[in-house]
Amino acid sequence: MEKMTIKSLEEYSKLHSKEIDMRMGHEYTGNYKYHVLVCGGTACESSKSDEIVKNLKEHVKLNGIEDEVLVIKTGCFGFCAQGPVVKVMPDHAFYIHVTPSDAQEIVELHFVKGQRVERILYPEQKGVKDIKKDISFYAKQSKIVLKNCGMIDPENINEYIGNGGYKALAKVVSSMSREDVIEEIKKSELRGRGGAGFPVWRKWDFTKSAVGDRKYIVCNGDEGDPGAYMDRSILEGDPHAIIEAMTIAGYTVGANKGYFYIRAEYGLAIDRVNIALKQAYENGFLGKNILGTDFSFDLDIRLGAGAFVCGEETALLASIEGQRGTPRPRPPFPAVKGLFNCPTVINNVETLGNITAIINKGGEWFSSIGTEDSKGTKVFALTGSVNISGLVEVPMGTTIREIVYEIGGGIPQNKKVKGVQTGGPSGGIIPESQFDIPIDYKSLVNLDSMMGSGGMIVIDETQSMVDFARFYLGFCVDESCGKCAPCRIGGKQLLGLLNKFSRKRAKEGDLYKINEISLSMKKASLCALGGTAPNPVLSTIKHFEQEYMDGIFVPPTKK
Repeated sequence: MEKMTIKSLEEYSKLHSKEIDMRMGHEYTGNYKYHVLVCGGTACESSKSDEIVKNLKEHVKLNGIEDEVLVIKTGCFGFCAQGPVVKVMPDHAFYIHVTPSDAQEIVELHFVKGQRVERILYPEQKGVKDIKKDISFYAKQSKIVLKNCGMIDPENINEYIGNGGYKALAKVVSSMSREDVIEEIKKSELRGRGGAGFPVWRKWDFTKSAVGDRKYIVCNGDEGDPGAYMDRSILEGDPHAIIEAMTIAGYTVGANKGYFYIRAEYGLAIDRVNIALKQAYENGFLGKNILGTDFSFDLDIRLGAGAFVCGEETALLASIEGQRGTPRPRPPFPAVKGLFNCPTVINNVETLGNITAIINKGGEWFSSIGTEDSKGTKVFALTGSVNISGLVEVPMGTTIREIVYEIGGGIPQNKKVKGVQTGGPSGGIIPESQFDIPIDYKSLVNLDSMMGSGGMIVIDETQSMVDFARFYLGFCVDESCGKCAPCRIGGKQLLGLLNKFSRKRAKEGDLYKINEISLSMKKASLCALGGTAPNPVLSTIKHFEQEYMDGIFVPPTKK
């Protein structure tokens, strides 16, 4: 296969953009009357979306309309609670809970007769004669990272190129210096999307300036927070975007090698990244002399074995090196002394997912979105006691109330909501009274929570906050590497105290003990797993102290 040059990429992009225009709402000049987008994310694949694709194609052929209908298996739509989902463009018709047996009716009624299949149509579209736009679930969303998920075939590099893929890489290697790229990222004010929100340009600049014969780029795809699946869905739905971003990072810092670190349980994500890597090499986007330039860059995959602590960057690096995945003290930081003791950039999947848009549209464009403290958008995995769970990408500054009620459709059975938990096991509970505060890094910290990777779990009035905190603490105890005493011993002691409150056998002094142990863990733990493990406990005590008081044993009075 002839490898791409900067000039041939531009021509190839124009050639393949025609069939993407309809899906993106642009003027369509392609060949098909209908594009049928079938969700191929993990959840929908487990519910037979592969069979749905197969049956749709069979019935399209049986009805002799192959020239009119294009069936595409995409990445995740984010509309997870309604899957498997089939979207028909340009009609914007959303079919939900589709089964393989529905394929024949969709083809014969919708595509042949021009009538929608009302029984599986999303409720708000039923009876509406002319659907002009997407459903309300997407109304307040703004897609940057997820722009291709649910729109293109992630296993077809032509579709990625047709929607502007690899243009950012071509721009960087042909017309931008390493300093130019750093400056653009700096203007964007992009902060890391995986934890504390460290400025991305600083991390890249540290590595660029560090002295070393070899440098590395690492993508942290070891997403381990309970209820979180943002990174998995991005890798499944748009793997080329992360490859392109990692290659841009390599050019910028002077690295010629990079690694995807993906948890081994993410089988579909691994398969699609492998397919995308093969295609990228074949087309000249990876390997030697990328796009005909003198820049060379290689990528490989390493699999995590399900240890939550390996999401911590120093433990992750140890795991890639073949060592036990345990954290190490910092400094030195990975940007100076990382993988194989060489300067290393580590970014999580969602962070890298913003890079191509920043290069293509400019840092100032990106920084115009969001709040003063937090720019751009944030992807959340909205789960728990909410009517419509799924992946949500919203501008920073959107309120929790908007996400829960306007996007998520509120609480099932009109129950009252107690709060939401953000930031995974490291985060805290935000009570309903604080739902109108705009979401950004600073606001969440002020609420004793954190952004984290982006899990958002809704908690209703029927759930015990003591048990909720106990679940997260138990998770952290199980996932502790055991290297440092504050986490190893403190976590077990805290869990024992919470068990007493849960069984209503606690003593009056046990709340004091919880606070003392928590403070010791936060101050003395080696890494963030131990340092933040008490957060859900302290947060629930602060906002729902009465539930802990109810767990204190009161001896019966003697008659």
